[in-house]
Amino acid sequence: MARIMMATINKFGFSAVVLLTMASLTTCFVVPSRMAFSPIAKIQASSSSSSSSSSSLDMIFGKMFEEEGALGKGITVGKVQVALSALDRTSSTSIFKTLEQASREGGSSSSPQQLSKLANKVCLALLRKSDEWVGACSESQWFSANDDTKAESAFNDYANREAAKFEKEYIPGPDSEETPGGPTTVVVSLVIEIKGDDTKFDGAGYSITGTNEVLSSIAGDALVDDGYCVNAVEVFWTPSERDEVLTSRDVIVDFPELIDL
Repeated sequence: MARIMMATINKFGFSAVVLLTMASLTTCFVVPSRMAFSPIAKIQASSSSSSSSSSSLDMIFGKMFEEEGALGKGITVGKVQVALSALDRTSSTSIFKTLEQASREGGSSSSPQQLSKLANKVCLALLRKSDEWVGACSESQWFSANDDTKAESAFNDYANREAAKFEKEYIPGPDSEETPGGPTTVVVSLVIEIKGDDTKFDGAGYSITGTNEVLSSIAGDALVDDGYCVNAVEVFWTPSERDEVLTSRDVIVDFPELIDL
């Protein structure tokens, strides 16, 4: 919606901005029916909506004066999660083996090129397993290039929230003798901080197509400008131990934001 607004601003001028702004402000004070008999709830909803509207307006007008980069303006911090049904964990094309290899190759590097390749490989691995998807979700925040510390803070917040779900961070070694367990659900989370606002994060989980578009957008944009558009990447997956099994109940408890596909 913000992108359409910006296009309208450039095409029709300031009068269109006022019209769109007033429309967005009008919708901000609609209170859900279940709150209709709670005056306190009404006040809180109006306050929250007003704050959200102000934030949206700041972003729209802020982008007008933002310098354009290879992938648009500012900085975007986003997260995409995909749940898969892994039936064969011993296969050479297993999602586990792909994730383990990708993390060993680029997970400990701070080089933009290595981080961009990590994001690209993980997204491509997930795209190749689209027939195994059982759920997904995504979210993002936009920041001005001048607010790079806020973007970094948001990235750390996303990453820490995912890391807190695990008792330990563990990647089996290439020569590990652990015996793979049986079929399991696996949840893969990718958190990325990337320059610009062109990368698509909306739509994962609402349809197979929407999830495909988000992963494809990240995979492609991560390699733009030889990877220098990527500021940071974190990849998490569970279960990480080869004999561990993640049940549907575990997924519901630890990842309630996932939307069934």
